[in-house]
Amino acid sequence: MTTPYPTRRELRESRAAGSTAASEESPGGGSAPRTRPTPPLVGPTTPSVAAQAPSPGASTPSSTPRSEPSGSTPRSKPSGSSPGPAATPSSGPREGSAPTGVTPASRRAAGRPSRAGRNLPAAIGVGAGLGGLIVASLALRKEAFLVIVVLAVGVGVWELRRALVQANILVPLVPSLVGMASMVGSAYYGGGQALGLTLGLTCVGILLWRVADGVADAMRDVAGGMFVALYPSFLAGFCALLLAAPDGAHRVFVFILVTVLSDIGGYVFGVLWGKHPMAPSVSPKKSWEGFAGSVVACMTGASLAIHYALDGPWWSGLILGAVVAVGATVGDLTESTVKRDLGIKDMSNILPGHGGVMDRLDSLLLTAPLTWALLSVFVPNT
Repeated sequence: MTTPYPTRRELRESRAAGSTAASEESPGGGSAPRTRPTPPLVGPTTPSVAAQAPSPGASTPSSTPRSEPSGSTPRSKPSGSSPGPAATPSSGPREGSAPTGVTPASRRAAGRPSRAGRNLPAAIGVGAGLGGLIVASLALRKEAFLVIVVLAVGVGVWELRRALVQANILVPLVPSLVGMASMVGSAYYGGGQALGLTLGLTCVGILLWRVADGVADAMRDVAGGMFVALYPSFLAGFCALLLAAPDGAHRVFVFILVTVLSDIGGYVFGVLWGKHPMAPSVSPKKSWEGFAGSVVACMTGASLAIHYALDGPWWSGLILGAVVAVGATVGDLTESTVKRDLGIKDMSNILPGHGGVMDRLDSLLLTAPLTWALLSVFVPNT
């Protein structure tokens, strides 16, 4: 399977060729500053304005009809001749118009995106399947859910590393994956101190792995690797901390339920009443009305979930819901900023109707430490 991203060898050759060409063209002999490579265009390209504009010496056709010489009679078409194709009106639909018989329902059935930009039937199906898998793993055995976390975050690390290639950043993959699995496992079995220690060891491993491959552009790649170690790997460790509690399965259920309700409430309110964009330069479809829906849904769901699943005070759910709504929105906007800076729409297309795994983990990653901290205060372990 081919990939639009260059391999490590190709990227090194392009870096070397770019620096050599810049040093030859620089009048002072120094190297010119690097520029970010332009991502390949997808789809047909349009001719440039310079190619479409006529040359200065070329004559342009006049928009006025050419007049006949004085004294000449206008030309008449031969009798009995049929009009040419240009004079015959087209019987088919005009360009840009909807084909005959196409209804909004048929468009949705064909998998066209909804008003919010998603393939809604596919998104609901995939979301229901993932939700059932998570609930089943929590009901069966907590360690089964821990394996799901490692697999999901591992795919997220791969997606984020592949996306960073667009910015000429080559994150060492092996130490990133090993460090992610170590952080999640150490948080579950050793607690918060083990999670922090494993984060430091992961950063050291990324540094040594990259320097052993050469020092050229190592600073940029090491910085990207540490970013991946923090987001998503370190943040995913707080989900393991939630799971490690005696009632960890219930805590994780509350955490995921409230975060998902933030997405659902924001989606419904945004589609129905969204008129005021929250951050048009980052996420044009996210509105303040959708954010209000996230707050309402989170506060309602958290109050019920804490009262019935954790036997905690219902009013603590109001605080948890408001904080989770803010955290989930910030997490979504953070990943939107990263994707917009890298010039991509989704991290991948693994999940139909959702995009990549990281496109679903963005809200969960930022709300995991917030939920862990608040539940530790409102519903402490006994």
